[in-house]
Amino acid sequence: MSMILKPGTSWWETYARCVSVAPEAFDSDRLRNLTRGEWRRVGLPGDHVNPVDGTPIPGPPRVDYDEAVAAVAHAGREHSEWSETDLDERRARVTAAVDAMTEHRDLLALLLVWEIGKPWRLACADVDRCLDGVRWYVGEIERQMAIGTPDQRSPLPGAVSNIASWNYPMSVQVHAELVQLLAGNAVVAKTPSQGGFHTLTLAHALMKRAGLPVTLLSGVGSQLGEVLIRGEGIAALAFVGGRANGRQAAVSLADTGRRHMLEQEGLNAWGIWDFSQWDLLAQHLRKGFEYAKQRCTAYPRYVVQRRLFPAFLEMYLPVVRSLRFGHPLAVSDPAEPLPNLDFGPVIHANKASDLVEVFNEALRGGGIPLYRGSLGDGHFLDGQDTSAYVAPACVLAPPASWSLHHAEPFGPLDSVIVVDTESELLAAMNASNGSLVASVATDDLDFAARVSEQLQAFKVGVNKPRSRGDREEVFGGLGHSWKGAFVGGDLLVQAVTYNPEGPAERLYGNFPDYSLLPSR
Repeated sequence: MSMILKPGTSWWETYARCVSVAPEAFDSDRLRNLTRGEWRRVGLPGDHVNPVDGTPIPGPPRVDYDEAVAAVAHAGREHSEWSETDLDERRARVTAAVDAMTEHRDLLALLLVWEIGKPWRLACADVDRCLDGVRWYVGEIERQMAIGTPDQRSPLPGAVSNIASWNYPMSVQVHAELVQLLAGNAVVAKTPSQGGFHTLTLAHALMKRAGLPVTLLSGVGSQLGEVLIRGEGIAALAFVGGRANGRQAAVSLADTGRRHMLEQEGLNAWGIWDFSQWDLLAQHLRKGFEYAKQRCTAYPRYVVQRRLFPAFLEMYLPVVRSLRFGHPLAVSDPAEPLPNLDFGPVIHANKASDLVEVFNEALRGGGIPLYRGSLGDGHFLDGQDTSAYVAPACVLAPPASWSLHHAEPFGPLDSVIVVDTESELLAAMNASNGSLVASVATDDLDFAARVSEQLQAFKVGVNKPRSRGDREEVFGGLGHSWKGAFVGGDLLVQAVTYNPEGPAERLYGNFPDYSLLPSR
C-alpha cells in the first residue's frame, strides 16, 4: 500500500510553526543560543540531517569557549537574584512555563518525532511526562524544602549545569531543569549534538518568557566541558550520557567538591530461571522495544536457563516478528491517524550502520544469528531515505570478545546467553560492572530474592521490568552506571538544595561510602 506524509506535518511546516511561536529563538535559517540573558545569533551551525528521512535541517549553533565563559558568568549573576526570589513567585513562574508548554504540546512532540525519530505516541508521552511531573513538584516543593522548619533548605550557592543525552529532551532534561528552577537555582543547559536541540530551543523560549533564569548553549562537549563543569558560578552538574564522557566529567569534578548526578550507561539484563509465565513475559518484551531500545533502562540482554531455551524461543520470535517500525508520520490516507509504531529510526544513519556491523562482528566471532529482521517489513514512504533505520535482530551466544559483551547497543539488537548454573547467570547479568535496572523472570520467589541481592543493578524487578521512575521513586545506578547523588522525588530536590544552618550533609547516592545507599 502506498504511503504519504501526514498533511501538515512536514519538517519545514513544523519549523515554520516554531518561527511563528518563538521568533526570538528561531530565525528563518537557523537557531539562536540563549546566552547572557538574551537569544543571540551567535555560534556556527553545523551540517545536520533528521533521522526520519534524511532531510537537511539547521544544526546546533556551536558557540566558542569565550562565549560559554560569558554565558556561565551571567548565569551566576542571575542565580544570585533568583535564589532570593520568594517561593510563591518561583512556583508562579514555573507554572506559567508549564502552562505555555502545555499550549504548545503537540508542536514539542512533533519536533521530537523529526529530530530524534520518536513515534507520535511516544513523543507525546515524553512531553506529557515532563509537564505532569513538574506539576507534581509544584505541589510538593514547600514540603520538600521544609519551609518554615528548622531544617529549611535553600538553593545551592550557584547555578546548576545540565549536560544530557538526546533521547529524552523533555521528560529528563527539561523536567530536571524546571525542578532545579523551582528549588531556587538558575540553570545552564547544553543541547545534545545528535538531536533534540530544536525541542529544547522551543521549551527554553517558553521558559524564558515566563521569567525563568535559563541559559541554553550549543557546542562541542570537548571544548565547553570544562566551562560547564568547573566554570565559576556553577554549583552542581546533572549529567546523562555514556561512560566515557561520564568518567571525564567525574575526573574534572574530583577536586571541586561540587554536587553531581552522573547517569551513565549499563548493560541491563533479564535473567530467566525456573519460569513458566511466557505470555506475561512476551508483553513485557514487546513493550521493551519501544523507541528501538534507545533509552538507559532498556533490556538488550537475556540470560536464559538452558532447559528453558526452547520455550523462550517460542515466546521471543513471535514478539520480534510482530514489531511495527518505520516512518513515524507515514499514512495511507490523509484522514487516518498517525501510525502506532513500536519504533522509528535510530538517531543517525551512522548508528544504524554501526548496529549492522556489530551484529556481523558477533557472527564472525562465532555467535549464532537467532533473528534478523528486514527493512522490507518496515512502514515507509515510497522512495524515502531509510539509512537511519535498522530492523530488530538478535544474536545467540555472542563471543566474549564481542565489542558489546559489556556494553549496551542502544538500538534494537538483542543478545541471548544460555547458562546452566546460578553462578553463570549472575556473571552474565553482571557483565557490565553496574547497571541501572535488571529483572528476574522466575516462578521461584526465594530464588528471585537471593539473586536480586547479588545483581549489580540499582533496581531489580521480579517478573516485571523496572524503569527510571519519578516522583516518589528513587532513581540511580550501581557500579560504573552512576556517580554521585541519586534523584527522583524528594531526592531530586535534596540534590540541588542544602540547609545553610545545619551540619554538612552527605546525600544518598553512588559514593565511595556504600553504607549510605538506601534499601531497594
